[in-house]
Amino acid sequence: MKIVTAAEMINIDRVTIEEIGLPACVLMERAGVAVARHVRERFAPTDVVVLCGGGNNGGDGIVAARELYNDGFSVRVFLLIDPAAMSSDSRQQYEIARRLGIDIAYRPVLKESDLNCTLIIDAIMGTGLKSNVKEAITDVISLLNSQERDVFAVDIPSGISADTAAIMGSAVRARWTVTFGLPKRGHVQYPGKGYTGELIVENIGFPQALLNSETIKCDLIDKEFMSALVPLRPPDSYKGSFGHVLIVGGSLGKTGSVLMAGRAALRTGSGLVTIGVPETLMDVYQTKVFEEMTLPCASNSKKGFSREALPQILEFVEKKCDCLAVGPGMGVDDDTVEIVRGLIERSPVPVIIDADAINSLASLGYTQRLGVLNTSRSPVILTPHAGEMARLLSEGQRDFTAMIVDIESDKINCASRFATASTAYVVYKGAPTVTADPEGKTFVNPSGTAAMAKAGSGDVLTGIIASFAGQGLPPLYATLLGVYVHGLAGELAAEKSGMHSTLASEIIDSISQALSLLMGL
Repeated sequence: MKIVTAAEMINIDRVTIEEIGLPACVLMERAGVAVARHVRERFAPTDVVVLCGGGNNGGDGIVAARELYNDGFSVRVFLLIDPAAMSSDSRQQYEIARRLGIDIAYRPVLKESDLNCTLIIDAIMGTGLKSNVKEAITDVISLLNSQERDVFAVDIPSGISADTAAIMGSAVRARWTVTFGLPKRGHVQYPGKGYTGELIVENIGFPQALLNSETIKCDLIDKEFMSALVPLRPPDSYKGSFGHVLIVGGSLGKTGSVLMAGRAALRTGSGLVTIGVPETLMDVYQTKVFEEMTLPCASNSKKGFSREALPQILEFVEKKCDCLAVGPGMGVDDDTVEIVRGLIERSPVPVIIDADAINSLASLGYTQRLGVLNTSRSPVILTPHAGEMARLLSEGQRDFTAMIVDIESDKINCASRFATASTAYVVYKGAPTVTADPEGKTFVNPSGTAAMAKAGSGDVLTGIIASFAGQGLPPLYATLLGVYVHGLAGELAAEKSGMHSTLASEIIDSISQALSLLMGL
């Protein structure tokens, strides 16, 4: 399903009304009817207060109020703006409601007693909000949130930016949000997602061709599509049928990262997994590996990788591998910078760049790092978290703390911009994780949980993506499926261990269940 900006949704509205010929009043009618239907599905007739602004969002709310009134609900409607200042379609709905005898009144200042009800419908402002909420509306929102009532939001909770999900001064906390046509970016990113509650998407008459338009570059990943991507395992297959993955990483004090990535790759279905580690740490790894194989690599005096490891890794990849992952626990120094650069430029198989490999790449100048990525021999997948994304985007000395705040508020565009500039696939990890392809298309992942905010989770993701790529999925599909399975496995692990106690190793243990759920087993 596509995800739109406010401008993209406005254009869909405009084309539907002006070019297709479906009147705006019909769209308003169908929107309000849809909201009322979802209220009726959850509530028997009860007391409802509908709060309306002056735009078309307010008109949607009045239609919902009329429908519920006709179904026996006790309805009061408070207009937060003078009826004379309402949009023409909303004003028409106001007049209809008034003639029907619905309790509808202009009330710019609300009292606590005004909200004495079971349910509140928020139709104050819609997706067109561009500046902070005015003080008078802020007071209303604060009062509404303080009442601990069930809230239905119409289109988007008032006060949430449809484009960035930012709280524009203050915002309504809804339990349900009924949106029209397509989800907005503000519904699927935080903090807006936390205010949206359960998101319900209703097509109120928009042509499917508009909703599926390729001009909309952002998609919400769905379970059905992910299920179709899970690689099949024919009965006559053997271990060589499912790819050989090499994961390069580990250093003194960070030996566990590459092990977790390797085990995640095996759990995800790889036939063969080798971990490439500094030879001076081989004694540590030989006591830890069972199903994985090891590739001892040239090391330096700090028990990290020496640049002499580069030809060793490349030779192994050329002869034996289907996918290469680099970075978990690798450390960052002049040697790793040369290794990462050389592997990106010369690997004959897809390369996943994670963790310290990202930081090694980011130590190059901005133009230089883009040059390395643009001249890669094979597809490259980058998996940065917010701090690493800031380093990749940095074009000079900057306050990374401030930069992280900026890019976190614009994750979709940041991921798209760097993917396009670098011709790499970018997995911008977080809540939610956003994937971008070299053409700038973006995909928002709905799976995952805060229980995954734990050391090692990113290493697990690297192993999962590497496994799917090694099994033959194209880079984009390997990435999307990897991100989805990772999040689903995290949810399953959290059900067993709880939000606070879930470990990255438990996410690995839940991969098999996640795959079974996707495959309908």
